[in-house]
Amino acid sequence: MKALCTICARAGSKGVANKNLRLINNKPLIVYSIEQAIASKLFDQIVVSSDSKDIREVALANGATFCVDRPAELATDTAPKLPAIKHCVENAEKKFGQFEVIVDLDATAPLREPSDIIGALELLKSTQADNVITGTPAHRSPYFNLVEADANGIVSLSKPPATVVARRQDSPQCFDMNASIYVWRRQALFTNENLFTGNTRLFVMPRERSLDIDSQADFEMVEWMMTKGLKQ
Repeated sequence: MKALCTICARAGSKGVANKNLRLINNKPLIVYSIEQAIASKLFDQIVVSSDSKDIREVALANGATFCVDRPAELATDTAPKLPAIKHCVENAEKKFGQFEVIVDLDATAPLREPSDIIGALELLKSTQADNVITGTPAHRSPYFNLVEADANGIVSLSKPPATVVARRQDSPQCFDMNASIYVWRRQALFTNENLFTGNTRLFVMPRERSLDIDSQADFEMVEWMMTKGLKQ
């Protein structure tokens, strides 16, 4: 299957300024995703989409095969990601021809391993799924200890179970999306406006490889984990 890796990395960030170029263990954050894509040996092309000339230059210098200039309207704080991925694919296909599978790697998830990328793509291939997302076992359960408040401030379980659940471990298994890897069949990507298509599968990653950098504290935690070799 002809496979494209996309990495969408905009210049702006509310949590940490210019975080995609910020050094973590002496390496720009975005470079981790590029190196993982290369190490997986899955991709015909690795394409970075960014509104930042500096990000595009760093990407090309570190193994990306092509860069796409991301329009300003697709790089705001409120812009959804799917249109940015589609824009990136469309521009990559003008140069390289059509792809069968698109794998988007989030630039803020440096703890993933190439084996995670391989596993997510294998799940897509081994099923008839439209797409595959990644997640990790949830720390809170809507059936046990995740609550919502109504208009009067009265709280109740977000998803009351049919019978009383005495322990979180006995509740239906739930997962936190970790925003690390998104795998799409091309047709499904361009015929859906939502991440969940009715035929979406989940590839489970361990919690220690699922941190998504969105704050200074996240940067420090990830760097500490890398230094201590704590990702498994």
